[in-house]
Amino acid sequence: MPTQPLAALHVTGIRYRGSRPAKGDERALDAYAASGVYQQAQVPFEISEPALPEHFRSDEETDNLGLLGGAIADQVAAARRAGQAILMTGGDCTHITGVLGGLQDAHGPAARIGLVWFDAHGDFNTPKTTLSGMLGGMPVAVCAGLAYPRWRERSHITAPLPTDRILMVDVRNLDPPEEQLIRATDIVIAAPAPGYPGEDLSRAVAGLAERCDLLYLHIDSDILDESLVPNHGTREPNGPSMEQVHAAIDTVMATGKVAAFAVVSVYGEGEGSAVSVASGIELIGGGLQSWHRHGTTYSVSHND
Repeated sequence: MPTQPLAALHVTGIRYRGSRPAKGDERALDAYAASGVYQQAQVPFEISEPALPEHFRSDEETDNLGLLGGAIADQVAAARRAGQAILMTGGDCTHITGVLGGLQDAHGPAARIGLVWFDAHGDFNTPKTTLSGMLGGMPVAVCAGLAYPRWRERSHITAPLPTDRILMVDVRNLDPPEEQLIRATDIVIAAPAPGYPGEDLSRAVAGLAERCDLLYLHIDSDILDESLVPNHGTREPNGPSMEQVHAAIDTVMATGKVAAFAVVSVYGEGEGSAVSVASGIELIGGGLQSWHRHGTTYSVSHND
């Protein structure tokens, strides 16, 4: 796939927490639009906001997450076929299934798609390993085909994501059973910056990029130290600084293979929200600037 300058951007804004509309917390989407942060890509952009078809809502939350994932996938796929790079904002980690499903819709299930996961947590639990029962702690395992196949399939992920195409960055707080499961796979855990546990980030990213055609860079804002996201529901201490995360983002963008980028789980209400939203804007802006410098891949030749 040839690398080209960033030419056009599709912003997929998610006004949901899980499958529920984020009432009273617009997931920072309004603040992002008002800040002008999307202009930092320096290319034309459009914004869409997929919605769950409420007439199909059921009592099974994972089915609802799959329905919303399918709506996200439809918009991601259409944008990719139009030659646009994908930015997902708002929402939370449960919505990654829609991005991966949309990439598979556009590029075909045989496309070698890699996931670069920036997060304080692995989100690799299954119903058998989880200590909390939180579905928000499971979406990477769902993408890998280890749990909730209806959630995955409704999100248009035809081929589960092989674990050697998953790179986790930081994940400083893993449940013991979750960590045991991760270590039993081919997932690589890399350090977000020198001095942190994990493999060297540059080497790990280079290895993933060599194995993949496209990369999806996903950032949960709780990768940052808790002082930068003080109202995050799963904030963690002893995290990297904004500058360190920006440098890590640039390492991934420098591959020229990033087709989709997401910044999620920014809490737009409550005490500390101004700090968290400002951090979200910095993460998005820094990522877009880096994407503009390095370019990306646009080919959809797997499914022309």
